[in-house]
Amino acid sequence: MSQIVLADTSCLILLRKIEELHLLHLLFNEIIITQEVANEYRYDLPKWVCIQSKQKKQYPLESILDRGEASSIAKAIDINADLIIIDELKARKVAKELGLKVTGTLGLFIMAKNKKLISSIKPLIEKIKKTNFRISERLVSEALRLANEV
Repeated sequence: MSQIVLADTSCLILLRKIEELHLLHLLFNEIIITQEVANEYRYDLPKWVCIQSKQKKQYPLESILDRGEASSIAKAIDINADLIIIDELKARKVAKELGLKVTGTLGLFIMAKNKKLISSIKPLIEKIKKTNFRISERLVSEALRLANEV
């Protein structure tokens, strides 16, 4: 049975920047995004990324999160998603408080390693460090520990 997985914009942009967008497809076969995320992403999307229309119920999240994050969380609740991929800390906290299972891009790397799709997460983290994406050393250390690469 395939999982219902939603992604926020930052994950898509970051994976595109480091030329690893295909990892999403390898891990989940299909990724769902909202129109707001597609608008923020601004690049052509692979065929395995599905844009779904607005959720049935409205959630007042845009007052505390950006549109992409708010729409992703609302859609994840609406379709009872198995996982939502969000990197921004505040949005992750909100999603968890609303009962969603959350991971970030580094969590995807760990999943990919555990499924033997990649042999190490270190080279991917090094690629991230060459971008303008902010990542704390504490988070890097924790990811390396979880991936058994310390």
